[in-house]
Amino acid sequence: MIRWRKGEVVRVRREWPGAVELDVAVAEGECRALAYPPLVGRPEVGDTVLLNTTALAMGLGTGGYAMVVAVPDRLPQDPSGPGHLVKARYTPLQATVLGADEQGSPHHEALREADSVGGMPVVVADLHSALPAILCGLYADSPGTRVAYVMQDGGALPAWFSMSCATLRERDWLCGVVTTGQSFGGDVEAVTLHTGLLAARHVLGADVAVVAQGPGNLGTGTRWGFSGVAAGEAVNAAAVLGGRPVAALRVSEGDRRERHVGVSHHSLTAYGRVALAPARVVVPDLPGAFGAAVREQAAALATRHEIVTVPVDGLHDALKASPVRLSTMGRGLEEDLAYFLTSAAAGRYAASLLS
Repeated sequence: MIRWRKGEVVRVRREWPGAVELDVAVAEGECRALAYPPLVGRPEVGDTVLLNTTALAMGLGTGGYAMVVAVPDRLPQDPSGPGHLVKARYTPLQATVLGADEQGSPHHEALREADSVGGMPVVVADLHSALPAILCGLYADSPGTRVAYVMQDGGALPAWFSMSCATLRERDWLCGVVTTGQSFGGDVEAVTLHTGLLAARHVLGADVAVVAQGPGNLGTGTRWGFSGVAAGEAVNAAAVLGGRPVAALRVSEGDRRERHVGVSHHSLTAYGRVALAPARVVVPDLPGAFGAAVREQAAALATRHEIVTVPVDGLHDALKASPVRLSTMGRGLEEDLAYFLTSAAAGRYAASLLS
């Protein structure tokens, strides 16, 4: 059930495109809050705000914030302009956006009969935290490549929640963000993952697309109950559109949960059971007994996919030069190096497909 609070903005901590971080005084004290100005307007110090504190109260990993639902005494102006796609549909904050694929879009004609991404490499990952690491590996070998991030809706719905995306766009590490399904707030909006991939290629002119859910991940500790199953569906979408799917494994040496140590059961299920089209599954050439265990676990995917072993020399330095902080499940680069090396290896392999 939803937890509600009213509070008063006491300070603006920082902001980035689409989002503002605030300190808000509530009955229990102060809390951090996040507002999306395109949805609710920009709160100012002294404003009364209505908060949804559900994620904060539950201590969700990517939560940590109360979410500003409204600034009731100072509503934003009604939007103007084209766009009739509704996302976050039939929720109190449903938003109308201009979809690249809808009839009123200047890109409608380009996408109306589009049916192929022309062999574009499509790197698929389970977690949003893999995105910057994939880019580190790709740019280490192929600087200047145009890369689009195609965001699924399994995690956060607003692309604005991702500070990483904002920085990567600012540094020209991404040529754009495409939000698909119920996710919204990207440079380009699309109805489905399929039209999102087509938009990445034909609207943004991407050489490579990276597909992953937004920040956050829903998992229940069951075989099928996790949002990352969509990684397998992304492999199918990339293949049916004439792309070259590259599967980035979720590998960890630092996770305390046995099901995620080595090759995560998320990757084995998504790529081994959900992905019906063949992909190149990138296995990093990690040293020692752990590396051997990862190679052995990944071999189970060879019945459907092509296993490609990628060296990781030089990738540690590339990761240390990341323009954004690397973190997965609260663990930084050195705390779970295998995770980030695996993602960077997928980027390195995608770069090799461009030559």
